[in-house]
Amino acid sequence: MLIVILNIFLFLILLLLIFTYTMFWPPDSPWAPWWRTNEKIANAICKLAKVNKKDIVYDLGCGDGVLVNVAAKKFGAKAVGIEIDLSRYLFAKIRAKINGVSKKIKIKRNNFFKESLEEATVIVVYLVPKTLERLKIKFLKELKPGVKVVSYRYEINLPLVAYDKKNEIRVYKIPRSI
Repeated sequence: MLIVILNIFLFLILLLLIFTYTMFWPPDSPWAPWWRTNEKIANAICKLAKVNKKDIVYDLGCGDGVLVNVAAKKFGAKAVGIEIDLSRYLFAKIRAKINGVSKKIKIKRNNFFKESLEEATVIVVYLVPKTLERLKIKFLKELKPGVKVVSYRYEINLPLVAYDKKNEIRVYKIPRSI
C-alpha cells in the first residue's frame, strides 16, 4: 500500500514539474508554452471581437478552455477548442461540463495545423510569433473574407480592425484578396 501511495505522490510531483516548465517557454520558440488566458482577458477578447450567438469561435491551443467557455456561456457563441496536449484537453472537457456548456463547445485533441478552420467566424490565438507566421498562410487559404482573427499579445501581418492596447488584444480581418 505504501508503494502505491509513494508512486501516486511521485506522479503528481512529476505532473506539477511539467506544468511549471510549460509556463516558462522562450517566446521565439516554434512551440507554444502554456500561458493561460484568464477570464478577464477572455471577456475582453470576446467584447473587442464583438462575439455573439451567431459566431463559431475557434481557440487554437485552447489550453484548459477558459476562452471557449466564456464565448459560449457569456456571449452565446458556439465554440471549438483545439488542444494537442492530453492533460489540457481533459481539463478543457471537464471545464465545459462543469460550466454546463458542453453542448455548445467542442474540444478536439489534435494539432490545429491538421484541423479545418473553414467554419470559424472568429479565430482566437495566444501563440508565439513563429507559429503565427505559419498560421497566417493557413488562415489565408482556409478562412472566408471577413473572418476575425484575434491575437493576444503578438502581432500578425493582417489588416488590423481593432486594438485594445491595455490588454494587448488585436483583432484582424481576413481580406477579400491579397
